[in-house]
Order: sequence, then C-alpha cells, then structure tokens
Amino acid sequence: MSNLKITLKHGIVNRTPKQRATVQTLGLRKIGQTVVREDTPANRGLVQAVRHLVTVEEVD
Repeated sequence: MSNLKITLKHGIVNRTPKQRATVQTLGLRKIGQTVVREDTPANRGLVQAVRHLVTVEEVD
C-alpha cells in the first residue's frame, strides 16, 4: 500500500476542539511538522476533516 505524507500548514489556535483532536490524532503538533501515515480509509477521513489545515502527498 502507499503512504500519505501529511504536513500541518496552519496552527490549531482558535479551532474547534474536534479539529484540534483530529490534528493531534494524526500525530501533528507544530506548524510545518510532517508525518507519514498508511493510506487507509480511516486516515483519509481524518485528513478530510482538517483538509484546510494540512497538505497531503502520496508517497511510496
């Protein structure tokens, strides 16, 4: 399976508690931090919920 490279591009200050929890679940803490997660429907759903805060790239 492929992986997703997820980068936090905006801060989570003044965001809803649900959005903050989603970003933390993805493993992101600071602006510019990048994590690589497996491309699963669950991870796709998390990314979709905060798509305005992150950038996503597919990597092998």
